[in-house]
Amino acid sequence: MSERLIAVGDIHGCKTALDRLLDSIQPAANDTIVTLGDYIDRGPDSRGVIDRLIQLRSETHYIALMGNHEEMMLNVVQHDYPHESWLRFGGVDTLDSYDFGGNLDFLPEEHLEFFQSLQDFFEHDRHFFAHAAYAPKIPLDEQSADMLRWHSLDDVVPSPHLSGKVAVVGHTANTNGEILDLGHLICIDTYCYGGGWLTALDLLSGQKWQVSKEGIIRNP
Repeated sequence: MSERLIAVGDIHGCKTALDRLLDSIQPAANDTIVTLGDYIDRGPDSRGVIDRLIQLRSETHYIALMGNHEEMMLNVVQHDYPHESWLRFGGVDTLDSYDFGGNLDFLPEEHLEFFQSLQDFFEHDRHFFAHAAYAPKIPLDEQSADMLRWHSLDDVVPSPHLSGKVAVVGHTANTNGEILDLGHLICIDTYCYGGGWLTALDLLSGQKWQVSKEGIIRNP
């Protein structure tokens, strides 16, 4: 099997969808799989999602990016941030999945290490990957965390990046369940937790996979 470069959109605790998606993809050792962040919050099994992503490390070349939801959770866990904001954006669902008992040290050590290892962006030959967006005229290694993790395409869609590479992002939910492909930018957050799909896209072949939070496969 030839190498694949596969991006996976926002998972948001949808473990059943993630399992079915990966079963369909069948990751190989020579593949590169990039998850775009927002693994936790809103869906029913954030802990199970992290367990599966940790397992993915042993199956393929796996790149995991930081989303704004992981940033919020880490800020709370590290006692740097008021917990109310995180809880309003789905943190309660994550705490429930970890059987939270009131102690902020609720993360297993392996999970904390996973969250602390998340990358800001990933760059490949003709594509780069970020959770949310980018500033068009700023090199990737100089981008602000706010732009990479928080900027909504509903506010402003950035023009092509100075690198000339195609951006692959999530964060801004396409509530119609469809991939947004603007040529210079592809958004694959297709609203899994809200009734849409969890999407994966092979950037080299164009093949796509979509699964609902209940595990139902959508044929392309």
